[in-house]
Amino acid sequence: MQIPGISDTLTPPDDRLADISTAELAQALAARLAIAPSDWHRLKANRQARAGEQAATALVYLLKNQNEEALARLQQATGWLDRSISAPPCPTHGH
Repeated sequence: MQIPGISDTLTPPDDRLADISTAELAQALAARLAIAPSDWHRLKANRQARAGEQAATALVYLLKNQNEEALARLQQATGWLDRSISAPPCPTHGH
């Protein structure tokens, strides 16, 4: 499948991925894109990082047939990308 705007250097999955389920792949992607606690302050306002984290999580929920949770995460991802949401202040600062 060709995706507009995506490089045609993408190739079909190799044999290493043949035995991994789609849900497992989505969970691995979500884990990879999740912001680690040690990176939170550095990345909390990074729109690309936050949108990727939310979109990957949405995919996991979608594959688990949890459509409402998937939609909520997709709306969060969209909000990060269109700048309609931003990071709240850190609750531990200023106290």
